[in-house]
Amino acid sequence: MAAAAAAARRAVGLLPLLLSSPSRARLPHCQALALTPPLLRPHRLYSHSPKPSSSAAFSASASASASNGAPAGRARELHLYNTKSRRKELFQPRVPGGEVGMYVCGVTPYDDSHIGHARAYVAFDVLYRYLRYLDHKVRYVRNFTDIDDKIIARANQLGEDPFSLSKRYSDDFLSDMANLHCLPPSVEPRVSDHIDQIINMIKQIIDNDCAYAIGGDVYFSVENFPEYGDLSGRKLDDNRAGERVAVDERKKNPADFALWKAAKDGEPCWDSPWGPGRPGWHIECSAMSAHYLGHSFDIHGGGEDLIFPHHENEIAQSRAACCDSSINYWIHNGFVNVNSQKMSKSLGNFVTIRKVTELYHPLALRMFLLGTHYRSPINYTIEQLNVASDRLYYTYQTLQDCEESCQQHQSKAGDPLPANTTNCIQKLHDEFETSMSDDLHTSVALAAISEPLKVMNDLLHTRKGKKQEKRLESLSAMEEKIRMVLSVLGLLPSSYYEALQQLREKALRRASMTEEQVLQKIEERTSARKAKQYEKSDEIRKELAAVGIALMDGPDGTTWRPSAPLSEQGVVAST
Repeated sequence: MAAAAAAARRAVGLLPLLLSSPSRARLPHCQALALTPPLLRPHRLYSHSPKPSSSAAFSASASASASNGAPAGRARELHLYNTKSRRKELFQPRVPGGEVGMYVCGVTPYDDSHIGHARAYVAFDVLYRYLRYLDHKVRYVRNFTDIDDKIIARANQLGEDPFSLSKRYSDDFLSDMANLHCLPPSVEPRVSDHIDQIINMIKQIIDNDCAYAIGGDVYFSVENFPEYGDLSGRKLDDNRAGERVAVDERKKNPADFALWKAAKDGEPCWDSPWGPGRPGWHIECSAMSAHYLGHSFDIHGGGEDLIFPHHENEIAQSRAACCDSSINYWIHNGFVNVNSQKMSKSLGNFVTIRKVTELYHPLALRMFLLGTHYRSPINYTIEQLNVASDRLYYTYQTLQDCEESCQQHQSKAGDPLPANTTNCIQKLHDEFETSMSDDLHTSVALAAISEPLKVMNDLLHTRKGKKQEKRLESLSAMEEKIRMVLSVLGLLPSSYYEALQQLREKALRRASMTEEQVLQKIEERTSARKAKQYEKSDEIRKELAAVGIALMDGPDGTTWRPSAPLSEQGVVAST
């Protein structure tokens, strides 16, 4: 399983820059763990590269990645919405010209990852890529909460060791992220490998009179931290016990939250100054972010649901441990609804990434997610996923046709492009940077490639376009610019041809048909047309269109391509 996950990650194009310490044999419950610092491992960079081409322009762009697409000598100012200030702010790294530190709260791996996880990590992957596009060096940390109440409960339910269960779901999560083209973070620490750091931070909080121990548990004292509530805007009186915080009559204040939980029979635990136990949920991120990025860094991110209590508690813990702790930008993505209802297991509308990608290309899911601004709620529907898949196919088909046309063309260095081509490319460049620098408006950036794709199709397929001066040079230049946009958005496949084949395979699966069956239908329709049985011919076309198979008649015969099912084509037209 781990080998498969690693192979999938390599397919995205990058190996982790830094991995946390390797798995070690677990000690018996309630036996102290001797921890060693995580091991640093070298990484190798792999570039996304298309099918080979003799065109100099294609060769130059083949190794383009999210880190090197920005024009030399100029970069737009990036503005990001800061949850803490409740306004968009100019992004200015804490250390000018230095490394940007970014921490994003990771998953608690006790089940398959869902589309809410996909939404969050695709959003922060785009931020990671765009920062690199703007020539920032980024140290991106995303953790695994590999010991938690939910993991223990699920492991007990399945009769499985909790560490084994969390490792299995962690590997599955990494495969899901690789399939979605999320670049591996610089560091992926696990809570169980950082118990020493967590214990040391709790000690510091107690020493600073912001926490207290009771019967093996340690609680944070919210009354001793006057800034509590600044991030969420909540007042201390709003925190009613039993809703967001555990009920415990021993606590000084009902809103006090656990930093350390005393050991229970049958649960994993570690020795500590307060007795055997394990960390509370919130302290882990404070300890690990400080360990890898320092007490002060640039960006902390996660889903909107983490603003309170998780991130509010993180701020309190970190500031209580180190009064100089500060994070410049708090960034949060919006919720995912399913058919206009909140996604939840209780409603039976819980959608996993793997369930979606059984029938749709992972990049169709990514395209769907990027079609809505990351801070806005997004409504997941099959109809909108079909729209995204259809759009992705059109994009890759246009670029594949362009690549094939330019394959044998050798452009002449220094030859100027037609003015309409340079204007089209410049317009795309400006719209892309303007939208992305304005708090990552990916939907606008995606819309910006529509006009160049239309121009490319005119040059490829219309009589007028085929006669245009420097046609192939124009196609090559526009493909290169669109490639850059797709790379930053994480939508650039290793091969247009292979991606198109995969999109076709998914469409056949959704239609419950084989390609042989589709070709047989095409043959039946061709025979009907020859026999002037036009009603039967139209019936076959509509039958295939109803299941998302569109027929295209041309001088060389009839071919097929995936499309939104006939009943949904009004959705496509209005999008």
